[in-house]
Order: sequence, then C-alpha cells, then structure tokens
Amino acid sequence: MLRRNFVKSTLGLAGAAFAAGDALGAAPMAKNKFKLKYASHFGMFQNSAGKDVIDQLKFMADQGFMALEDNGMMGRPVEQQEAIAKEMSRLGMEMGVFVVDKGGNGANTLAAGKQEYIDIFLNGCKKAVEVAKRVNAKWMTVVPGDFERNLPIGVQTGHVIDALRRGAEILEPHGLVMVLEPLSDSPNLFLRTSDQTYEICRGVNSKSCKILYDIYHMQKNEGRLIYNIDRTWSEIDYFQIGDEPGRKEPTTGEINYKNVFKYIYDRSKKEGKSFIMGMEHGNSKQGKEGEEALIKAYVESDSFSI
Repeated sequence: MLRRNFVKSTLGLAGAAFAAGDALGAAPMAKNKFKLKYASHFGMFQNSAGKDVIDQLKFMADQGFMALEDNGMMGRPVEQQEAIAKEMSRLGMEMGVFVVDKGGNGANTLAAGKQEYIDIFLNGCKKAVEVAKRVNAKWMTVVPGDFERNLPIGVQTGHVIDALRRGAEILEPHGLVMVLEPLSDSPNLFLRTSDQTYEICRGVNSKSCKILYDIYHMQKNEGRLIYNIDRTWSEIDYFQIGDEPGRKEPTTGEINYKNVFKYIYDRSKKEGKSFIMGMEHGNSKQGKEGEEALIKAYVESDSFSI
C-alpha cells in the first residue's frame, strides 16, 4: 500500500472510531496527558466551556484535567450532585475534596471545646457522608477554625483532637477521609502550619483524619516546601495548588512548581501512592486568554523529567 493511502486509511479509521465512541457516550481522548491528577474547579474554564457545569466537566476532561474539586458541593441540589457524578463517571474523572459545611454561628471554633460547636461539626460530618456517597467522593476539607485565646494552646489542641476523633468515627466506617487544611488567611486561625497539623493527625490516630497540604498557604506560613512535605509526608493525603504571591496558577509567582511536582510524583510513584492535586487558585488573566494561559502553565509545570 502506498504511504499516502495508508495515512488516509488510518486517519479514516481513527475518525470513525472517534465518531463511534462519541455516539456511544465515551469520553474523547484528552489533549494533554499529565503525570499528576490535577483537579480543576467549576468556573475556572467557563469562558471556554460556558456556564453549564456539565459542559465545564467535558472541557476539563478534554484538556486532561481528570479530577474535580467543588468546595460548595454540599450546598448543591441533590439532582445536580447526581448529574455531576454521572457525567464524571462517564468521563472517567475522580472527585476531589468538598468542604464540610458545618453551618451555624461560631461552629468553626473547635478549639473552644464547647459542646454546641462540636455537635454542629459532627452533624456536618454525618451530612457529608451522604454527599460523598452521592458524588463518589473520598476526601472532605475540615478547618477547625479560630484560636480560643483565653485558653492555653495545649488545651485548645486537646479540644481539637477530641472533636476530630469523634468526626473520624463517623467517617471511618465509610472509607472517607477528612483532610485538615492549615491556612494563611488570618492570624486568628488555629491551624497554620504543617507540623502542627501533623501533630494533631497523630493525636487523632485515624486513617480518616489526614493533612491537606495547600502549597500556597504553606509557602506563606512556613516556606521550605519540599522539606516540610518530606517531614509530614506520612500524614498527607491531599495537595492543593496556588502560586505566591497572588494565588494564581503555577508559573505566575515565586514557587518552583516543576520541582515541587517532581518531588511529589517521584516519591508517590516509589511508594505506590497517588494524590489528587487541587487547583484551588484564580486565573491570572481574564477571559479565554486567561484560561489558555492556565492550561499552558500546567503543561509547563508538569513537564519535569521522570
């Protein structure tokens, strides 16, 4: 067969296979093959995909982002949760974190040790179990809240550990994991560093209570990213991404994400682990141009050698 005819034949078969797959509802092949599992958010690509969340999921998968984070998943109508889960299953996407919506005034201050706050937290965990089952999720974000400054730090830590143990008892029978996120948003927040979070996870002593290592927040609060990831690795179950300053996509700030991603990839592959990497940041530019720049930034940052 002449080469030109072979090429035509091959292209024709590929096109037919793609059309058949589309007709059967199969997901098309992604444009980018990333080494790590990056989880984008609704709204991140709405200029390219439109406002419909199902269309956005299709666009994410088409670009190679095969996981989703949705902090507000618990607040979505059940019908929408089910529709999102169905489409993600069709696309072969994984569900990352959603935030445990504890609700209530002052419900975040677990360090205070007050029963009313603990009850609100535990009720949020129970509701989160139902949502997690519905959307095929494993991880949910928990933030203990503010300091209770009239109490010694050790007593506050004990209160937080006690509350989280009870939350873990709710989640563990279902194979679910609450991931504790130290934050940099306010000096009033109780949980601020990776070593502090490591200590609390060790105190809770449950496979259902682990660390969410947000690279953006930890760059602000403690730096030495790879060093601290290494020291707390055994308790980390999830990562989130954002460059500093600005909390935008990688390559827009001071963090060498190519090196950080390579460390996580190399170590997790060696140990047979797998992480979802939540894209919890804004876009540095507006419109479709900004969305294209974001995709390019992930292609560049994920291009480390293996």
